[in-house]
Amino acid sequence: MQPLQNAGYDRAITVFSPDGRLFQVEYAREAVKRGTTSLGVKSKEGIVLLVDKRTTSELVEPKSIEKIFQIDDHIGAATSGLVADARALIERARIESQINKITYNEPIRVDALAKRICDMKQLYTQNGGVRPFGSALLIGGVTKNGCKLFETDPSGALIEYKAAAIGSGRAVAMEVFEKNYKEDLTLNEAIDLALDAVYEATEGKTTTESVEIAVIDFNDKKYRKISDEEVAKHVEVLLDRNANKEDNEEIESEE
Repeated sequence: MQPLQNAGYDRAITVFSPDGRLFQVEYAREAVKRGTTSLGVKSKEGIVLLVDKRTTSELVEPKSIEKIFQIDDHIGAATSGLVADARALIERARIESQINKITYNEPIRVDALAKRICDMKQLYTQNGGVRPFGSALLIGGVTKNGCKLFETDPSGALIEYKAAAIGSGRAVAMEVFEKNYKEDLTLNEAIDLALDAVYEATEGKTTTESVEIAVIDFNDKKYRKISDEEVAKHVEVLLDRNANKEDNEEIESEE
């Protein structure tokens, strides 16, 4: 139960409690933590976005689960949390991208788009009669100035990362990134690193059907989703690598 002095500060509208907390925002962050894991990795050759889209029922069509979205030719986003909230944010991001293109006759910068989405999120923590968005976004893209990857928080805060994760497996995935990330990763190496992270975050429950991958290549500055065949090859390498690792550990323990 919440302390008596905080009663009423998490009802209906977002207001500060006496100790300076915004409970509605904290609840929104909890909604993100309950979502499946989404990851982003920046490499010298582009951006990798990967999501875990495991289903709770075998009757669900995996293709119907959308957690990676194209925003513009050069920008994509991976989401975690409430899917409906994420969809609304993605739609807003697409509109902002087109407004910039029409107004300035050039593609929107990744950092500018992330800030506009966070401005919208922040408004929903301040106005009465609304609630914060229960979704976090990893926004990645490529422009002439290089590759950018941002995490947007339900509070409206944003942070630029070299590699980031959101959702239920965030802590484990970030440990993998901190241990293995390198500045000079190729695009394929970034995909393998993201798969290693999601494999650890899901306790080895990664399959070809449970992951979806998108890349934005620095050379052509184009977003594309990786085909099922390509995903299957990367997952096969991942499973073989971990199987060999487990065999070696067993041999060492026997010795």
